Amino acid sequence: MAKKVLIVDDSPTELKKLSTMLRKHGFEVITADDGEKGVQAARSQRPDVVLMDIVMPGMNGFQATRQICKSPDTAHIPVIIVSTKGQETDRLWGTRQGARAYLTKPVAERELVSAIQQVVG
Repeated sequence: MAKKVLIVDDSPTELKKLSTMLRKHGFEVITADDGEKGVQAARSQRPDVVLMDIVMPGMNGFQATRQICKSPDTAHIPVIIVSTKGQETDRLWGTRQGARAYLTKPVAERELVSAIQQVVG
């Protein structure tokens, strides 16, 4: 059965790019264009993994990651942060919120698929 990936990103270009990459590798893709919708989609859709952008209007990716990782009904879903913010402090903060991996944009297809396979198993 195809693994379901939820992509949370406010950039239509980025959503399309990541979706295309993942579908090519047989993943089922669902998307949300802000943190709040991402948290709701994680609850309702139960994806196998979440790819989370950081810089978004409203609830940012750190806040959304924390909500997904700390909520009993979604805590089992691994979150991978995919962001342009590549500072070490961002990485540390991301993992402190519960993210299992942190990738910097633009992300290479092989790196993305590999990170998903590592956290989903």
